[in-house]
Amino acid sequence: MHDRDSELRSVEAAVDQLCRGFAAGGTEIGDLLTFSGRPGIGKTSLLHEVRRLAKLRDGATVLFARGGERQFKDPYHVLRQLLQPVLSDLPPDVFAQVMGTWEEVVGPAMGLKQPKAGARRLDPQGVRDGLDYVLTQLAPRRAPMVMIVDDLHWADGESLSWLTKFAIRSSELPVLLVFAFREDESDWPTETQEFRRAVLGLKARRHELNRLNLSSVTDMIRAELGDKAEEAFCYEFWNVVNGNPFEVIALLDQVRDQELEPVEENSRQLRELAVDATGMTLKSWLDRLGASTLRYAWACAMLGTDIRVDLATRISTQSTEGARESIKQLRKQRVLTQTPNGNLEFVHPLIASSIYNTMPDATRLGMHGIAAAEIENAGLGLLAASRHLVETHSGEGDDRIVKKLRRAAIEHQLIGAPEAAQRCLHRALNEPPADEIKAEVMYELGCSALLTDPVATVNQLKLALDPDELPLRPELRVDATFRLSEVLAHAGELGEAALVCQREAEQTVDPAGRQRLQAASFMWHAFRKSEEDGPGRSARLGEMCRSLNGKEASARAVLAMRAWDLTLRGAPSAEALALADEVLDGGRLPKGLGWTDTTWGFELPSMLCLTYIYNDRIAQAERLAADAIIQFEVAGWSGAHRGFAYFLMGLARFRRGLLAEAEDFLRRAHRISERIGDMLPLAWDAVGVLVDTLLARGRIDEAWQLANDSGFHPPYHATAMVLPDAASLYGKLLVAKTRNAGAAAALTEAGSQLEIRGWRNTVWAPWAGHLAIAIAGDEPERAREYAQKAVHDARAFGTASAIGSALRLYARIEHGRQAVELLEEAVAYLGQSPAGYEHAVALVDLGAALRRVGRLDDAQECLYQGIELAQHCSAEGLVDRARQELANYGLRPNRVGLRDFRDTLETLSSSEWEVAKRAVQGVPPQRIADELGVPIGIVNRRLAAVYRKAGSGPDGLASALGLPPQQRDLGRLGDLND
Repeated sequence: MHDRDSELRSVEAAVDQLCRGFAAGGTEIGDLLTFSGRPGIGKTSLLHEVRRLAKLRDGATVLFARGGERQFKDPYHVLRQLLQPVLSDLPPDVFAQVMGTWEEVVGPAMGLKQPKAGARRLDPQGVRDGLDYVLTQLAPRRAPMVMIVDDLHWADGESLSWLTKFAIRSSELPVLLVFAFREDESDWPTETQEFRRAVLGLKARRHELNRLNLSSVTDMIRAELGDKAEEAFCYEFWNVVNGNPFEVIALLDQVRDQELEPVEENSRQLRELAVDATGMTLKSWLDRLGASTLRYAWACAMLGTDIRVDLATRISTQSTEGARESIKQLRKQRVLTQTPNGNLEFVHPLIASSIYNTMPDATRLGMHGIAAAEIENAGLGLLAASRHLVETHSGEGDDRIVKKLRRAAIEHQLIGAPEAAQRCLHRALNEPPADEIKAEVMYELGCSALLTDPVATVNQLKLALDPDELPLRPELRVDATFRLSEVLAHAGELGEAALVCQREAEQTVDPAGRQRLQAASFMWHAFRKSEEDGPGRSARLGEMCRSLNGKEASARAVLAMRAWDLTLRGAPSAEALALADEVLDGGRLPKGLGWTDTTWGFELPSMLCLTYIYNDRIAQAERLAADAIIQFEVAGWSGAHRGFAYFLMGLARFRRGLLAEAEDFLRRAHRISERIGDMLPLAWDAVGVLVDTLLARGRIDEAWQLANDSGFHPPYHATAMVLPDAASLYGKLLVAKTRNAGAAAALTEAGSQLEIRGWRNTVWAPWAGHLAIAIAGDEPERAREYAQKAVHDARAFGTASAIGSALRLYARIEHGRQAVELLEEAVAYLGQSPAGYEHAVALVDLGAALRRVGRLDDAQECLYQGIELAQHCSAEGLVDRARQELANYGLRPNRVGLRDFRDTLETLSSSEWEVAKRAVQGVPPQRIADELGVPIGIVNRRLAAVYRKAGSGPDGLASALGLPPQQRDLGRLGDLND
């Protein structure tokens, strides 16, 4: 190669570094090389040399792909070239390990398998996440690995989206990435301009290829034309081609064909010859190739890269013999070359572009139609044919074309390519479809953008529902309305979402469809930040719930909404749990209400999960959240859906007191929210509970910084409520920062708004208890009123964690024996709940209160218990506070011999199982103590461990432990009644 010594040295060094690093046991040894330059400057030749050098290394895996000007709209075209060969070559057991749980996501996207029957559309982010996993498994097994992509500027958007992200992390794997591309903006398709900016921003060993110098061009001329080439001729030749290697070769071909002597007097003809060499017109190609051979070249240009001879033959409508002659001529004219697998490719992409661009419009449209048909006939499927279908002549109203494009759109969605699906459906609308199905195509177009482009979804669904269009079928109209409301709600337009459903319900005749839309309207109202008639809506939902009969999915959906409504209102927990349990089928979501079910969306099971979280049935909530995470991963839904599943699991772990695990899940949710959009409801939810988690861990300044950085302060989200109540969380944060005046104002406003809506759940929104603390110094009597209100509302709700937490907050504003009594009751209640952190705080508070009234032995025991439980909860700040209390009186900071506080059922000791089985049978703690012959205090501690490890309070304990519910001993019941 000429003038590429520095680039070749860089390549050799990078390959050598990779191979040596891997041989030495290294894994995080990846690198990125990029080569850029104008067309024809020699990027492809350089990458051929990279491939050659890498293949010389023992054990190296070399993967190669090339973007195509005609194929940049083919989803995953580049990634399939890269990964199909190596993945297909894996033994079945290794393939299963590499794919993990992502086979049904990555497999179809990479063309390794067909989507399963009944498969749902894939989220493109899910495909990217799956590819991340697959590469982290594949790279170490096939290391050292060199991944080469030529003509990256023509890579498809789906491949570019992953490659640009993977390139950032490539240093973490034994992978050398090598990209070649044109830098100029005009050389990148409009659709992939954002990726151009990403590529240019990558941290890499960059090489911009410069033009060849005069000496190199002179050497090339003399190698081709002989040493007789004169210096003046060579100089003018170099000037004309501007040192471009492709133009050097093209002009040399012209000089040789014209038998031009390389002497000074002929140098004036070079410029004219160069125009013919590089600026091929239809006439020049016809003159050079002839009509028949040019038609074959057109067929090849349509197919792009890795051209199958049989397909090009049929598209060009030539005989086998005619095609053979065309190929011979095209190879002779240095237009085509043959690859090792027998297929064809253009000698240079510039030649392919030139030939394609000479096609008359009518010829191009017609040949795309032939190409689509022949690709289908060859068994390559609609996905491959659709690229040509969208380029065919429209305006003929061909129902077959519309049908094929709609089917192709479905197949594109099943591999995570919604943009390709939308191109098919836009083209179907331009055909146009028959009047009676036009609205259906609009509906499908709207749904195709559901996971990726909310604005497009809203616009298309509104068009599909437009009364001026021929109407959708009734069932599709209901579904289109629900989809429209869903997208509006996810964008925070909850009021409009509810109104859309309400209006359509009034016009819907079918009872099931009407009920679905009415229920959806209730659901979106429930998620609003504020509403005009909260109590009235709740009453109407109650009436709707009472009118239900049957166990169909729509009825269960209404029950789930009512259970959540009752939870927010702070109605007796038993009522909400009874409805929630009625929704489930054997402890699992019923058919029609699954996490990936499209009839109701993921909001319905989310409501059910939240109901269990706030009603002390946390183990059940965790099972639902775990199912959500798995199902969203399997479905390839990695956007807001999986983010919210992480949030639910984080919230459940937080309520259970597993703070380190909660923080991990919540940070995952927050990262996803940052990736998909600024300050969507998910972001507020994740930040709010993450702030609460950091406060619980004693990291107050970090919580404050996170809130400030994330904008977590009034006025919060403009339309959507935050889970849990944002204003209460913010007030709690201000109290922790001792900004009591600000806290009082924020919490007073929060309480006012919540009272208007009739929402009095003190776990969801503990505004009253924290307001009492904020104003206790200045207004002790008013503070006491708020604290008592919180306790009253908590008792009305009835869960042990709600009552215990409210009592603990009340104790913060009392002193002496009154504080001790409140905290003793709080500890008793929290010991019957799964809320481990709240229990730990109450124990430490009680220990401190007991010390202040002189009960040092009791104080010491409570503080030790609190420290052990706080350590288990990862509540480091609480541990420090308890140890300080002990240190003030010269006591040990730790009890000798810590107990096992791991929160799993497997860690229940035999003594804990004994009290658990009796508790399930309804035996009260004192009688358990009498039967086992142990002090009541020990029984209470064992029961607290049982509730914490089971993730449930008394009501759900049997189910959590897998024991028969409430099989009470009649003799014991008689004793209890005495």
